Amino acid sequence: MTDIISTKDGRLHIYVRQDKYKGKLKSENWVGRTFHNGKQKVISSGTTELEEAKIILEKWYDDLISGKLEENLDNKDNTTINPSENDSSNHELEGNEKEKNEKIIEEEIEEEKTASAPIVAEEKKKKLFNLDLSSLKNLSSLKDKFSFKRKETNKEGKEKKKNLSNLKKLFSEKISKANVAGEEIAGIDISEESIKIAQLSKTDTNWILEKISLRLLDKNKTADGIINSKDYVSEELKLAIENSKIATTNVAISIPVTSAIIRVVTSPLMSDEELQKAIETDSLWENLVQLTDDLNEYSIFHQVISRNNKTNTMEILFVASKLSDVNSYSSIIKKAGLNPVIMDVKCFTLKNAFDNALKIENKANNALLEIGSEDNYLIIVHDNIPIITDIFLRPNEKELLSQHAGNMQNEDLDSVVRRYCMQLKQALSDYESKYSSKINNIKIVSSLNNIEELIPLFRKNLLNTGLQVFDPLNEIKVPEYNKEKTDIKNKSIYTSVLGLAYRKLDVFGYYKFVTAVKNINLLPNREALKRQTKMKFLSGFAMKGLVGGIAALYIFLIGFSFFQISSNKNKLVNEINIQQEFDLTSMEQQKLTKISGDMDKALKLGSMIASNQTISYRALAQITRSVPQRVQFTNLNYNGSNEIIITGLAFSDQDIINFISNLNGKDLIDQASLKAMNVPTGQNDLQSANNKKGFTILCKLKT
Repeated sequence: MTDIISTKDGRLHIYVRQDKYKGKLKSENWVGRTFHNGKQKVISSGTTELEEAKIILEKWYDDLISGKLEENLDNKDNTTINPSENDSSNHELEGNEKEKNEKIIEEEIEEEKTASAPIVAEEKKKKLFNLDLSSLKNLSSLKDKFSFKRKETNKEGKEKKKNLSNLKKLFSEKISKANVAGEEIAGIDISEESIKIAQLSKTDTNWILEKISLRLLDKNKTADGIINSKDYVSEELKLAIENSKIATTNVAISIPVTSAIIRVVTSPLMSDEELQKAIETDSLWENLVQLTDDLNEYSIFHQVISRNNKTNTMEILFVASKLSDVNSYSSIIKKAGLNPVIMDVKCFTLKNAFDNALKIENKANNALLEIGSEDNYLIIVHDNIPIITDIFLRPNEKELLSQHAGNMQNEDLDSVVRRYCMQLKQALSDYESKYSSKINNIKIVSSLNNIEELIPLFRKNLLNTGLQVFDPLNEIKVPEYNKEKTDIKNKSIYTSVLGLAYRKLDVFGYYKFVTAVKNINLLPNREALKRQTKMKFLSGFAMKGLVGGIAALYIFLIGFSFFQISSNKNKLVNEINIQQEFDLTSMEQQKLTKISGDMDKALKLGSMIASNQTISYRALAQITRSVPQRVQFTNLNYNGSNEIIITGLAFSDQDIINFISNLNGKDLIDQASLKAMNVPTGQNDLQSANNKKGFTILCKLKT
């Protein structure tokens, strides 16, 4: 047997079969093999072209796994294979058993050839074509400089499938982004002390604070908790809504950390379909989470954080809350005339606000700490895994913290802070030991009015860790009419509500591809809400003509419409003639598209050649004049268009800031920004020896 190519996460083997006894290939065609329901399944692709064979065999595999081929393939092979065995044991069978199984496989291949004949015939119809653009010959000398290479086209079948896949991907990405951008959701944060409401809008460059409102509650009426004060809270929420004048009824809310169960569990590696089946039967949560209560009493959300093919394991974030609590919070919102579409957990809303407010490439050395009269906990996110540590305080100790004023000396308070910090130190130590990573900064979120006075007491007990009150408005543009509401000493009180205001229902699943731990939703009816919103969006999307604005989708639809028109006009013609006409038309379209694309590239390249040289030289001269004395280059990369990446070393952060400021003052540089920064680690002798910081700056040139 020849070398085996594994695809579909190693579940599909593609190879050319060799007769061990005759010493020659049985066939030069590529063969696919998999194991399904404990049985070996084999099929011939009918082609010697590897790429073409991959397409045919992967489609066969998908159809087999989905059940489309189950009726045709059932009971064909009684050979039972253990999928966990290594490749070498799976590839070779010994003695008489091997001869028997090879005979079975040969019969199966012949049988499957017949079944796959239409697929193979379709692929055989497709032709290769080469495009000779004589008008571009004069550009051949520039190939090396600009890495401009024409790729040879493959067979028509492969090209069609590739284009279709790219169009689907483009469609999903575009429509997901359009949907997320169009969603209007207000954030509502309810605590025993206050109700906060916020609504944000997004431009290409900024988040804008459209609405924000704070309404204080009577703590005597909420002393037994929000759930036990539903009627009072709901009435107060109505008044807060009237004052805020939010432009939408769709809202995102949060529940306290104490009302949620949050765990990260490790499970065997599964596909999304397998995971869903395990969840539907409750077997996964019963075995991994092991809740003492009935699972039916909980609203459960899960999200796959990571998959490890080497260990055959996966990390799953498990978040659950009692249905009674979820329904209670929902009823408060509904009584106020609003529509709850997202229910998050407060710790994750804080992290969401943190991620959006701090433009830091690597946030691994930062943690969030909530200090308050209700919740106290530390949250660290490592490789998308949330690590949450509760800080235990007695009611009287929480009261002591809220009463501290200025330089007031209080031995009891000092004792509370010391015990608080001991718990923090232990959490930090456990994290550093497990992940070999140090937390250097802690951002504090607090509802306490005196939090600034408490910070010095905490710093005395956490000498090597930076402590700062977090400002969630750091990267948000605040209009004049909202500046009075946000001009307060402790801006961290708005952290949770702004974290909720960033949220989107995300009905097309855009965020799961670009981020993690940001789409938690504990509402039991979340899937129905998504379907409803999706249909509404798609209707509006079609009505507004946005489909025509997506170029790739537009081409796809035109091609499909042309096919439909051709079919209707020639419905009296037999199927073979219709197919031939369609193939010829598609081939012509591909040629014209390729010619048009190559000509566009040639025109762009010619323009680039005419203008880039002068601009690039001048830009490089301006960059050189911008370098401070304490900064040195290690690398400079120009992409030939409008981006220059500068890598170097500097003695301090201020030197880097000065360099960026100098760059932004040059007339040929549109924008210079810090892309990355590395502190001395000891691994880089040049960097550590001089105690320099490494940096990477992205310069965008004016076009």
